[in-house]
Amino acid sequence: MSSESISEFINKFISFDYIPRMVATDYIEILIIAFLIYEVMLWIKNTKAWSLLRGTVVIMLFILMAYIFQMNTIIWIVRNALGVIITAMIVVFQPELRRALDILGRKNFLSPLFQLNSMQNTTERFSDKTMNEIIKACYEMGRARTGALIVMSQNDSLDEYERTGIYLDSLVSSQLLINIFEHNTPLHDGAIVIEGDRIVSATCYLPLSDNMALSKELGTRHRAGVGISEVTDSLTIIVSEETGHVSVAYEGGLSRSINDGELREFMVKLQNKKPVEDNNRFRLWKGRADGQK
Repeated sequence: MSSESISEFINKFISFDYIPRMVATDYIEILIIAFLIYEVMLWIKNTKAWSLLRGTVVIMLFILMAYIFQMNTIIWIVRNALGVIITAMIVVFQPELRRALDILGRKNFLSPLFQLNSMQNTTERFSDKTMNEIIKACYEMGRARTGALIVMSQNDSLDEYERTGIYLDSLVSSQLLINIFEHNTPLHDGAIVIEGDRIVSATCYLPLSDNMALSKELGTRHRAGVGISEVTDSLTIIVSEETGHVSVAYEGGLSRSINDGELREFMVKLQNKKPVEDNNRFRLWKGRADGQK
């Protein structure tokens, strides 16, 4: 192909002679497309699709070269196999696509617009006593090198994971948690699921994360904790059997080797505790005024 034909090909698709007039809907479309591209790239980066994408880019470059140099046989194969290729990619990426749609569905983009009186509508998910008992049990198990996996629910349903375990429906206490994860006991293998102030189920099976960015030092317990946080909005506490360190998996991320204060911060955020009423503040100031008198 001559240089003239290549320049004609480029000018056919890249021309600055016509610049369309932009209206408000065009700017909205650009924002939507930019957001979708960002979410897709973020999804690709956090899954094994990142390595497969590089191979796909190489193939696309070869196809582009075939179009430029008019390699008709390759172009014919691509046109006739395009539907099969798309179907094959959907099948190959089915777990990642399902996870991406789950994450997108859990994002509440419109909630800030309607939280006019959110401070009065909050509901406490679990009590301070439950939080203290869990924190106490985790660090006692850490000192004893007892591995543990505790999943605390938020808004998403955990029924499909609870059904894989043994139903308990017991009040949370540090003694019970320690006894559940004690070595060579019937319930120590797997995770427990906590909803509110009750342990719903024990020995539950959780999905393992396939995030390639996770450290190779992490075992199955940590990968299960991250895995459940990728597909639900739950918070998972992991106690390492090897090191005794306590870690937290939340929103697909892992915070390793945290202290009891940091764990409490995570749980307070999940607790969604009711705010202090203004009446209590009024009583406090009234009491101070009376004391001054």
